Amino acid sequence: PQVFVACLAAYNAGKLHGEWIDATDEDEMNEAIQKILSSSPEPHAEEWIICDHDNFYELAIHQYAPIDEVARLGALVEEHGEAFAAYAAHTGQADATEEGFQDAFNGHWDSEQAFGEEMFDECYLNDVPESVQPYIDYEKFTRDLMMDGYFSVKAEEGGVVLRMPVWTPAPSRDGDLTDGMEDEGFVIMHPTGHITVISITLS
Repeated sequence: PQVFVACLAAYNAGKLHGEWIDATDEDEMNEAIQKILSSSPEPHAEEWIICDHDNFYELAIHQYAPIDEVARLGALVEEHGEAFAAYAAHTGQADATEEGFQDAFNGHWDSEQAFGEEMFDECYLNDVPESVQPYIDYEKFTRDLMMDGYFSVKAEEGGVVLRMPVWTPAPSRDGDLTDGMEDEGFVIMHPTGHITVISITLS
């Protein structure tokens, strides 16, 4: 993640004096900003402004956002990618923490139904007689999951972020539901705290 930081005095004078800087380390960001200000065409330049940002996904980085907060979000996005950005966008950036994200994140699936199928198989399949298993309606089970607390948003990389506000499935016999998952496709997560409900049309 990066931000374009400019000298505010030069900006107000109609001159764009600034540069793109990495936005993951507070000390390095402050050092880069001081270099921008010290080389400003305007004398006694002391204030800066964030004119643009890149690779923060849907997170909002405001013009006068505190550098420590920008660096905190940037570092977490760099480490966890779009999954953290989506989590932060819907829990509130100020409340989005590393610990909260780790508690919420479950893994990656190729589709909502793939998630529903694995959820059912891990939690319930062993209790279903083998002769009945061909009649399991995974589509309906997944649809009911989505109506019972889960919701989804489109992700830039083609995935969907799912959140689960209340119910947490039992782990599989071999470990957590995320075991063996690849970092691609759909992202599954659940929030802690307040419930936010949205609706979208999935393509």
